[in-house]
Amino acid sequence: MIRQSQRFLTQLYAVVDFVCIQLVFLFSWWLKFNSGWIPYDSPLPFKHYVMWSVTYGILAIGISYFVNFYTPKRKKQFSFEVLKIVQVHSFSLLLLLSVLFILKEVDVSRSYLLLFLVNNILAISLYRYMVKISLKRFRQKGYNKQFVLILGAGSLGRQFYSKLKQHPELGYEVVGFLDDFQEKHEISYQHYKPIIGTIDELESILNKLIIDEVIIALPLDAHRKFGSIINVCEKIGVKTLIIPDFYDFLPSRPYFDNFADMPLINVRDIPLDELRNRLFKRAFDIAFSSIAILITLPVMIASVIAIKLTSPGPIIFKQERVGLNRRRFMMYKFRSMNVLTENASNTEWTVENDPRRTKVGTFLRKTSLDELPQFFNVLFGHMSVVGPRPERPFFVEQFKEEIPKYMVKHHIRPGITGWAQSNGLRGDTSIEERIKHDIFYIENWTFLFDIKIIWRTIINGFINKNAY
Repeated sequence: MIRQSQRFLTQLYAVVDFVCIQLVFLFSWWLKFNSGWIPYDSPLPFKHYVMWSVTYGILAIGISYFVNFYTPKRKKQFSFEVLKIVQVHSFSLLLLLSVLFILKEVDVSRSYLLLFLVNNILAISLYRYMVKISLKRFRQKGYNKQFVLILGAGSLGRQFYSKLKQHPELGYEVVGFLDDFQEKHEISYQHYKPIIGTIDELESILNKLIIDEVIIALPLDAHRKFGSIINVCEKIGVKTLIIPDFYDFLPSRPYFDNFADMPLINVRDIPLDELRNRLFKRAFDIAFSSIAILITLPVMIASVIAIKLTSPGPIIFKQERVGLNRRRFMMYKFRSMNVLTENASNTEWTVENDPRRTKVGTFLRKTSLDELPQFFNVLFGHMSVVGPRPERPFFVEQFKEEIPKYMVKHHIRPGITGWAQSNGLRGDTSIEERIKHDIFYIENWTFLFDIKIIWRTIINGFINKNAY
């Protein structure tokens, strides 16, 4: 339950940090100007300092988001948090001093600001330490679990399991092992979690059990199996980590991580897994889609009138699509065809000169104007301006069986346009090529990459010969 509420916890952390900063302000004010312990000249009015305390709090929260201070840190040592706290508040004070300098606020006590900084670092470090200890105890009691499946019941798998058991505060629970050569552990390891199947049964087990991460702990002579294992995990949408007992098989750009005191290789590095990148992209999506809606409003009104006057039925066509983390949502378009049965809408491709299209619909599809309502999907959080195009559930089930790594596209929000579409891969084009482009985008995302895709989409024009 807590794992599913990570966004709420992140927001809660930010709110508590802000409140803590304001309480520290009150304490620092008392210590400096009312306790009598520290000599001082006549201070500025209290409300004047309140204004700068609020400003400091806003700066600190913004910087905390930017440096990923609010991301989950169950694998990190507390010293990592302390370092982040010092960095965030030192930089926040420097920004505040810059603002004070620009506005020529020379009467604010510099010694008070230093006292405020030190107290903030101490107070927030203390409360974060208490939170971390509480979460550790919470996890030790069996709450907030992440579930792990270990592939390989040999020495590597057993060593990882033993080390993980030494860190119950991490909140990871091993569901079991998969192994091709043993049906149960040797007598000395009978207390370990059981061997629940073979490697070939991985897909069926992932479909039956709740698994958050798969740990590959196979020896070097089993490296030929790694490709199929990773493909199965990505097909289901489960993250894969490898204990690096080998160096010759890496199917994508890997990066090293540390998990339960053992080095691991994550086989899929996704920049948008970082909170600051997601927040930045989301802020851009909201701003861009809002402006786009205002600019295209006359065109949308004209489209609404044309659809209403030329064919019976609803103006907006709603269709179920698969989006972020394989969650389904309703995608909006201007209706370009005569009213279809739900089965035909969800399971049939459009074809060239499709007789189901209306005259207005043909124009809308050719010019991509039928896609304009998707800017509302962006505002609602279902989609992004740039990302892999979403597909209908019927075809997702089909493609995940036929096309390698197809499900990787669901690690990020789908988009109105994408790297594949800006390269002409729209309509009746290769699904395999689209997925290659989508994965390249997912692994190489930057804000400038998004701008490049939007620019190419605009320059290349919205008219598409493959849009039926």
